[in-house]
Amino acid sequence: MLSSLGNPRQAAAQLMNFGLILSTAFMLWKGLSVITDSPSPIVVVLSGSMEPAFQRGDLLLLWNRNLFSETSVGEIVVYNVKDKDIPIVHRVVRKFGSGPNAKLLTKGDNNLSDDTELYARGQDYLVRKDIIGSVQGFIPFVGYVTIMLAEHPWLKTVMLGIMGLVVVLQRE
Repeated sequence: MLSSLGNPRQAAAQLMNFGLILSTAFMLWKGLSVITDSPSPIVVVLSGSMEPAFQRGDLLLLWNRNLFSETSVGEIVVYNVKDKDIPIVHRVVRKFGSGPNAKLLTKGDNNLSDDTELYARGQDYLVRKDIIGSVQGFIPFVGYVTIMLAEHPWLKTVMLGIMGLVVVLQRE
């Protein structure tokens, strides 16, 4: 099994294949980002704040091109709070004004109060530029892999080790 490591040409080919897989995944992600006009076109639900609409671990598909209509009340959006990296998935419950400067207030379906406590200091509302995208679809429970990797960092090492072994030990 490990005899393939003795052949430098085959080892280089395996390394090239691994690099090709990684670069293809990166290009697909960036292509989706351009098409959806969202820096993160796919998001995992991390909490139960949107139950029963979305469960923890659901994978959400986003779209951020409002060509024909503005963000409306009742729409489920994903937004980032300034200086925090965790995207928040909540529903728009109030809208003040129209256009790109409209002020939006959001709330989780399973929360008792609106999101003003979650917003950045001095921020009372969201504006359109704070929104990463609107939810267009979802795949149930697929995102649990991401949650498990975030909650148990040692799993990342195990998965990388297994992937490395598969690349090294594969036969062509």
